[in-house]
Amino acid sequence: MSDLLLIAALALAGAGCAGLLGALALRVVRHRSVAVSLAVVAAVTVTAMLAGTLAVAQAMFLSRHDLTVVTTVVAMAAVVSLATALLLGRWVVARSRDLALAARDFGEGGAFAAPTGASTAELAALSRELAATSAKLAASRERERALETSRRELVAWISHDLRTPLAGLRAMSEALEDGMAADPARYHRRIRTEVDRLNTMVTDLFELSRIHAGALALSPTRISVYDLVDDALCGADPLAREHGVRLVGGRIEPVPVEVDGKEMTRVLANLLINAIRHTPADGTVAVAAERRADHVVLSVTDGCGGIPEDDLHRVFDTGWRGSQARTPPAGAGLGLAIVRGIVEAHAGRADVRNVAGGCRFEVTLPLTAAGTM
Repeated sequence: MSDLLLIAALALAGAGCAGLLGALALRVVRHRSVAVSLAVVAAVTVTAMLAGTLAVAQAMFLSRHDLTVVTTVVAMAAVVSLATALLLGRWVVARSRDLALAARDFGEGGAFAAPTGASTAELAALSRELAATSAKLAASRERERALETSRRELVAWISHDLRTPLAGLRAMSEALEDGMAADPARYHRRIRTEVDRLNTMVTDLFELSRIHAGALALSPTRISVYDLVDDALCGADPLAREHGVRLVGGRIEPVPVEVDGKEMTRVLANLLINAIRHTPADGTVAVAAERRADHVVLSVTDGCGGIPEDDLHRVFDTGWRGSQARTPPAGAGLGLAIVRGIVEAHAGRADVRNVAGGCRFEVTLPLTAAGTM
């Protein structure tokens, strides 16, 4: 038993010394290639085995011939191990270099294309992560381009919509100043109307800027959906009468929700105004509210004739006003963007889809704790 302990101690001492030397070597070459590190690891392994074997062989008083045989066997194993480690290191380095080149193209604004051929599990996992990141960045760049396009359109449309009423105000004010107005009271009414239009546009721009800046402060209270819809219908009724449009609100469930009553009334008002303006005379705009699982869905259905499928995803974009046939004279394309911003601030979702004869806008809001019981 004591001989075995002595042999184990000698082997451990020899292998330990080789391991310490290998650790120092790895620290020296830690900034070098993976191939060099693999070669050092293989050399440490073989050296540790050789040192332990030789230490035990010396203690066992082997003959010179036997010691030479053992040393030769271990040396051959060392040569094969080092050659294998170098080949493996070169293969790993080649795959790493291909991955680095692909990542360089990705960093210069292109899409990431994973290198072909087999690779280690770690490099394959890294390739998958880079591919997922590339897809996310591509989607982000696409959203940025779409946002920039909508901003340019918004600036162009706002400039046009501001220029028209300002030119009219200037002409009417000059006519009043020069005493050329045949009916001053009529001019005053027109000036008041144009000022109201400008005020509405400025208010919408301010609201949208608060939403985009994340500065929309909500004061949520528990309120019934029935009351929200009733207030919105009462506010939109004069406009509906002016356009000859019927407002229908028959399917309204009195479900409680936790929302900012003022902001959510603005959401419904914008949807109703949009629906009324795009529904022909003698048409119908229907409002409904129904409970679906742990959400309540408010919907406004108009008779606009539908929206082209290619434009459905842009309906809530800032500044989008669709085709000329769907563009209201006083609109700046902000109402639906404000709707989406307010709804998302309430942890909800705004959607639109085509139905028979028109389209349906849906606002999905989470129910209150009381409403889910």
